[in-house]
Amino acid sequence: MTNVEDEERIIAVATRLFAELGYDSTGIELIADAAGGGGRAAVAAAGGKNGLYRRVMDRAYRAEQEMLESALAAYTPDPAGAHRVIDLYLDFYVANPEIVALWMHRWMGDAADADGLEGDYVDPQDALVAEVVAGVVPPDVAVDLLVRTVVWCVFGFLSGGLPGARGRSEPRRPDEIARFRTYLHVLIDRMIAPAPAG
Repeated sequence: MTNVEDEERIIAVATRLFAELGYDSTGIELIADAAGGGGRAAVAAAGGKNGLYRRVMDRAYRAEQEMLESALAAYTPDPAGAHRVIDLYLDFYVANPEIVALWMHRWMGDAADADGLEGDYVDPQDALVAEVVAGVVPPDVAVDLLVRTVVWCVFGFLSGGLPGARGRSEPRRPDEIARFRTYLHVLIDRMIAPAPAG
């Protein structure tokens, strides 16, 4: 196996374990054992557990950034353009539940010793989206909070589901996703509608 294959294997294993168990509950031995032959050397080469976690989160960020750039390229300053961005955003996270899980663990205080990731990854992405969509958001709506509202809604839906839905660990059904997508469209339509007169 080449070094690149070893690196890909160890990052895939670490991504799965960090997403399932969280950083704090994933021991370096568990990662090495799950990776199989050469796992310990690959973990060490990645900079240990913290270095490997940062590589996992960087890879997640790069995938998110690619999606975001593609979504924003399809954006037009109207409700249809906002719907396109929302749809691409939702579809990305439906297809990448491990990225949702990585961030959900983090937001619950996991990996506190791996600081700075929000400032490096999340904040610039939020600012980029806010800058692009600000023109359609009325002055009485805080555009930064609107961007975060979409994030909170999507991540909450994908980790918790709808009332009466199956277990949280189950993938969302197509009918649940369709219902939630409709809700997001309505939410965005209401938030970008002009404020009532008076």
